[in-house]
Parts: sequence; C-alpha cells; structure tokens
Amino acid sequence: MATLEQVEKLREKASVSFEEAKAALEACNDDLLDAIIWLEKQGKVNPPVAGGYYSSEHKGEGEREKESAHQETRQKQGESFSDMMKRFGRFCTKLIHKGNTNYFEVEKNGKIVISVPVTVLAISLIFFFWVVLPLLILGLFFGCRYRFRGYELGRGSVNRVMDTASDTAENIKRSFNSEK
Repeated sequence: MATLEQVEKLREKASVSFEEAKAALEACNDDLLDAIIWLEKQGKVNPPVAGGYYSSEHKGEGEREKESAHQETRQKQGESFSDMMKRFGRFCTKLIHKGNTNYFEVEKNGKIVISVPVTVLAISLIFFFWVVLPLLILGLFFGCRYRFRGYELGRGSVNRVMDTASDTAENIKRSFNSEK
C-alpha cells in the first residue's frame, strides 16, 4: 500500500492529482519510478524534454556510490588538468623571463660583436635551425668565441663549455694548417 510520502512525492514530480498518484503507485506495486513511467504511458505526464527516458531499474546503494566516486574522479582530473596548465604557463613565463635577462654574446678579437637575449637565440634556432647552427659553427673557425652573460647562464661552467668548443675549433684549424 502506498504511503502518504510516496503519493506526495509522485504528485510533486509528475504534477498529477492525489487520486492519480495513488492509483499509479498501486498499479506499480508502490514503485515510484514505475509509477512515473505508467503515468507517462497514460499520457498524464510529459516525457523528459532532453529526449531522455525513464528506467524501471533501481540503482542500489553500491551503484550510487560508484557513480558518485566516478563523478568526483572526473572533477579531480579536470582540476588537475587546469592546475597543470597553470603550472605550465608559470613555467613558460619564468623561462621567457630568464631568456630575456641572459644574453648570448659573440666575441671576436676581444670585442663583443653581437649580444642578443637568449630567447632570441632559442627562437632563431627553432625556426632557422639550418641557417643559425652552421653560422655558429663557421664562426668558431673564423675566430669567434661564444659566451653567455647574465645571472642564470653567466656562470663559469657554461662559459667553460663554450670556451672548450672554441678551443677545439682552434685546434682543428691548426691541424689543417700544419698539414699543408
């Protein structure tokens, strides 16, 4: 037998009279969802607007918990993706800042010929790799020395590597000249 709470709930959901709600519940063995479907088939309730459908299957407590946990996981993944994108944006901003405050310098005969921000060098290498890299290598053989200046890259270890590359190019040049 249908309880008053069930009848009221069905009336609220289906917008039907008390008598129609009680009859629907009795016809469906007091199953609220089945009663809504029964009223829908009777033409007393409009089907869902979004083109959905009612199902007579009930979800158990475990199924509801699984669905809720799945929904929370999706929300956490969305949050972590946005957090990841924010971190990536901060990383890019820091990287560009470091590139603009550190300089790549080309030196020949003790004079600085060119001094450009590292960001410009990096972009040039990315877009004009086949032009910039050979020019840098050729510059080594024509007596150019490269170094970095700035707080982040102006350290001795980075410039020692650049000096080693210059010295190696000089040694190769000398070995070719001595063979002649």
